[in-house]
Amino acid sequence: MSDPTAPAEGSAEVPAAEPGPLHGLLVVDASTILAGPLCAQLLGDYGADVIKIEHPVAGDGMRGHGHTKDGHSLWWKEISRNKRTVGLSLSVPRGAKIFRSLIARADVLVENFRPGTLERWGLGPEELHRVNPGLVIVRITGFGQTGPYAGRAGFGTLAEAMSGFAHLTGAGDGPPTLPAFGLADSLCGIAASSAAAMALFARERDPHRRGQVVDMSLLEPLMAAVGPSPTVYDQLGLVERRHGNRSTNNAPRNTYLTSDGHWVAVSTSAQVIAERVLRLVGHPEVIGEPWFASGGGRAAHADLLDGMVGEWIAARTRGKVIEEFTAAGAAVAPVYDARDIVEDEHIRETRMITEVADDDLGPLLMHNVMWRMSRSPGSIRFTGRPLGADTESVLVDELGLDPAEVARLREERTVA
Repeated sequence: MSDPTAPAEGSAEVPAAEPGPLHGLLVVDASTILAGPLCAQLLGDYGADVIKIEHPVAGDGMRGHGHTKDGHSLWWKEISRNKRTVGLSLSVPRGAKIFRSLIARADVLVENFRPGTLERWGLGPEELHRVNPGLVIVRITGFGQTGPYAGRAGFGTLAEAMSGFAHLTGAGDGPPTLPAFGLADSLCGIAASSAAAMALFARERDPHRRGQVVDMSLLEPLMAAVGPSPTVYDQLGLVERRHGNRSTNNAPRNTYLTSDGHWVAVSTSAQVIAERVLRLVGHPEVIGEPWFASGGGRAAHADLLDGMVGEWIAARTRGKVIEEFTAAGAAVAPVYDARDIVEDEHIRETRMITEVADDDLGPLLMHNVMWRMSRSPGSIRFTGRPLGADTESVLVDELGLDPAEVARLREERTVA
């Protein structure tokens, strides 16, 4: 087996003299499914040493999500990259004791148990802060740690429904529409990584280097992404409705079918772009109309503008549409599927998708680190590993447990 701590071939490798910005920090990922694991993945991508805690028998449910190849979850390879994995039961006293020993060394804990679960196991924030006052505890739940819904089961689908996203998504005469992917979880995971970094920054400025608890719900990041609809309702009494791909803020804004059967998306958020589009499609006369001077005015004439733009695009191939829009300085993009993403020259050249080495599957493509940093870049050092692959090394080499004791704990299924 190759060295799991070495940067993966084809990743955004970190020069030896310039480790990631979180190098030297230890993150314990005790979360499951998507939001928490994504938060920990991002911290690991930028240098943190991440130890993934999984149930010794069941493991993280993410291992069963998505497509597999030769029995290996392809999503797991990405979401658990840069993480060492330890199989450990937290619900039994000996497992909880080992967990506390690990927490004593950690900087960040990411967890998403239902509120009260860690407390029931003697692992709540008060107990963990007695063990390690500087610990940052990122707690991810559906609805937060307090309030009437705190005890409810929380999944991304529920947040997508309650945030206003589903209400505003879909055709005006159709039902509310849920996303086909983990939107709420993904936004929450990204937001949680930012919150963890803020809490670490606050710890550095605290003379006592105290950690804190981050209470992160799946609901709030998506509510922010949906926009100011609560403010609009509060001030104007308006409840916005579904309107398909159109925008209430500008037009033309839609997807349009080309002559060779592809879809392209057009946006005209800026006034100058709207003017360029209408000149390009042969209708400069509408630019002088009073209503054309504002996004809201154009949105009120979306049928007219969509007809003009759609007719022009329908007479041309996707390649020709993109070529002419680009030459005119207008905003257009093809609607991509996964094959298009992988084959796109810009995505490949900028390494938004990168090839990494995997012990089980050989070279495979995955998303690169999410943002570029000039002095302390992130890296993909290794891909997701088998359940419990690092239990022995962490418990024996780092926590000082006797190998014979680890063997007994394995027989009891306290560790894996």
